[in-house]
Amino acid sequence: MIMDDKEYLELLRAAKERLPKGEAGARFELPKAIVQVQGRQTIIRNFQEILKTLRREPAHLAKYLFKELAVPGDIGQELSFQGKFSQLFINKKIESYAKEFVFCEECGKPDTNLIKQDRIHILKCEACGARRPVRNIK
Repeated sequence: MIMDDKEYLELLRAAKERLPKGEAGARFELPKAIVQVQGRQTIIRNFQEILKTLRREPAHLAKYLFKELAVPGDIGQELSFQGKFSQLFINKKIESYAKEFVFCEECGKPDTNLIKQDRIHILKCEACGARRPVRNIK
């Protein structure tokens, strides 16, 4: 059976109408850090929630933040830093971490794993299969 362009376009339109409605990318939402300043310390209260959403090890994200903020800190249920930092500033650093170490550059999805091969960290996407090296945090 041969189909002309008009029939094809009509079938395509009908198929698109039957697709489920929803926003692309809406399933992943990075939680905003709940930051509390106590004296000379800044504490991220929902550190575990952020880790769960990003699917990363506590030490990796903490090491990144310690390095980016150039301060020492402690890892636990909450993450604490020496120094005073605003919630906006901390959230921007977490977003930059996600862009570099979580989101796939090929498809843009957050379904990735951080794999260590020899001394190189590889970001492997579960959605499209892409692989790329990422920098080591020293």
